[in-house]
Amino acid sequence: MKRFVVTTSHKPSKDQVIQARELAEKLGTDYIPRRRLKEIEVDFYYVVEKSRLSIKWPGGEFFFHPSAAILRMRNIRNGQRDYLIETLQPEGNEVVLDTTFGLGSEAILMAAFLPKGKVIGLEGSVHIYTVVKYGMKHFETDIKWLKEALKRIELYHTDFKRYVKEQPDNSFDVVYCDPMFENPVYASSAMNPLRPFAVYGTVNEDDVKEMLRIARKKVILKSHIKDSLFKRISMDELKGSRKSGVMYGVIYKQ
Repeated sequence: MKRFVVTTSHKPSKDQVIQARELAEKLGTDYIPRRRLKEIEVDFYYVVEKSRLSIKWPGGEFFFHPSAAILRMRNIRNGQRDYLIETLQPEGNEVVLDTTFGLGSEAILMAAFLPKGKVIGLEGSVHIYTVVKYGMKHFETDIKWLKEALKRIELYHTDFKRYVKEQPDNSFDVVYCDPMFENPVYASSAMNPLRPFAVYGTVNEDDVKEMLRIARKKVILKSHIKDSLFKRISMDELKGSRKSGVMYGVIYKQ
């Protein structure tokens, strides 16, 4: 595992120091006062700031921000299509399992259309989970729909392949899976900081069978048109933008 520590921003409050020490213990690493950070060699470090948690490394920084979800909601309200919401076809009371949470942009967008439902999110990377979980809890916003959507999300750190096998039949209305693309879209600035910490794994037919087993309505898979996913696994329906190459496939429960 890469070497990392936990520190604080410059001139931290007492509460920040306490949070940093607790986080370091939880992650099984050291707490280092910010003034001493330059004395040690690490690959990256957590920074407990006043209202957010970030990971920093030479030339990069990763923190939670729902900007992508905000932009997509703005586009929807301006009459533009959103293929995820089109494939979800929300009635408003569904329980959706998001097996590959990442930054949570798509989970937040789905949750916004589920006023009587919720999204259960799974994230396999402990570092992405830690930053995003903290970020969602502490993010301050005056945007009403966003504030409500964040309340309807539960996030857990676990391997989705194991998790889906452990769930009873028909546990969720919809199961959503968005594995890391085989052909990354590096123009996606929101995704780039996440890449060093992401879990890179493929979705196979056995995974999809388990997803269908625990879904009441359907399974939605996201992939790039150049990737192998939709060549390996048959979909009932495909929607997306040929221009961007981002596609959503749907398998309906029989």
